[in-house]
Amino acid sequence: MSTSTPEKHFIPIAKPFIGAEEETAVLETLRSGWLSQGPRVAEFEKQFAAYVGAKHAIAVSSCTTALHLAFLGANIQAGDEVICPSLSFIATANSIRYVGARPVFVDVDPVTFNLDPAKLEAAITPRTRAILAVHQIGLPAAMNEINEIAQRRSLLVIEDAACAIGSVYHGKRIGAPHSLMACFSFHPRKILTTGEGGMITTEDAQINERLRRLRQHAMDVSDVARHQSKNVILERYDEVGYNFRMTDMQAAVGLVQLGRVEGFIRRRREFAAVYTEALSEYEWLVPPSEPQGLRHNYQSYMVRLKGRSPISRDDLMQALLDRGVSTRRGIMAAHREKPYFSNRTDSMLPETNSATDNCIILPLFHQMSEEDQNHVIEGFREVLRGK
Repeated sequence: MSTSTPEKHFIPIAKPFIGAEEETAVLETLRSGWLSQGPRVAEFEKQFAAYVGAKHAIAVSSCTTALHLAFLGANIQAGDEVICPSLSFIATANSIRYVGARPVFVDVDPVTFNLDPAKLEAAITPRTRAILAVHQIGLPAAMNEINEIAQRRSLLVIEDAACAIGSVYHGKRIGAPHSLMACFSFHPRKILTTGEGGMITTEDAQINERLRRLRQHAMDVSDVARHQSKNVILERYDEVGYNFRMTDMQAAVGLVQLGRVEGFIRRRREFAAVYTEALSEYEWLVPPSEPQGLRHNYQSYMVRLKGRSPISRDDLMQALLDRGVSTRRGIMAAHREKPYFSNRTDSMLPETNSATDNCIILPLFHQMSEEDQNHVIEGFREVLRGK
């Protein structure tokens, strides 16, 4: 008689929620014969704009391509400077480089991990054209303060809202008119996923029309319009465009997911509250912040190790992994990567360096159970009992 060892209880850092409704929606799209950008993309854009409170929403292939198009729509060009945080996924800085501009890194607030408005003025030069505000891990940035400085200094503001679907800033969802444009991600690590995909929201009708052309090779008429026309249409291409389209299969998933977003966020906030209460016994752990008037969507739950912690961040991560709990380091610092590194920049970003060195992201996803979360919390306690 053979015996087998029970499989270790393993908790991943994240897991996308895909239900039967999403499967049905994709199957219906496949059977419709319209697989590329088409009517479902248009419907997803309409419903997304209504959800966030924007006039226009433009679906694209990723948040990275959304940011790229946003800078084109804002006429950011070679030689321009764009202020942004280094504490963000490297796509934030890369998207600025794509249009030939230079990212200028500014340090973050140590509590919110978002751009510190008090550091912005010193970074502005005659070449500065825009500020790229990142709503890090779903907590809205200080848009009122950022916009006040931008307006006074005649700068544009664009939002990297990759993680911020459903987040609220003083009564308005991110994606509503807090800036010229906001860019969202639908990567599997995000709350709403289409596998890959992104969205741009804006109030500007001219930008909306131009970005719709640019995402489709700058074609002056859409596929849907050509297919529905009773007359022959010969399209034009008046500038260099891109293939940044979302497919109808992705949009079909997105439409179902959009209806789930508020439920996703409620459940994440419940888990976040449990984490915060359970980990409050450790004085050297700082839980995430939620300033008054803001709603954090908890796309990720990130804590910070401070002071005389009894264990290093990396040793804690390894000890948890040994117990079947997957974690991630704090948000990366783009200025530490080869394309953006300089000693001078590094010395000017102490809070960014501290955050990326001392933060840890814990498992959080919709189908996480109480048992799963208890396993994570007990893992902390086991690691620290002898410390």
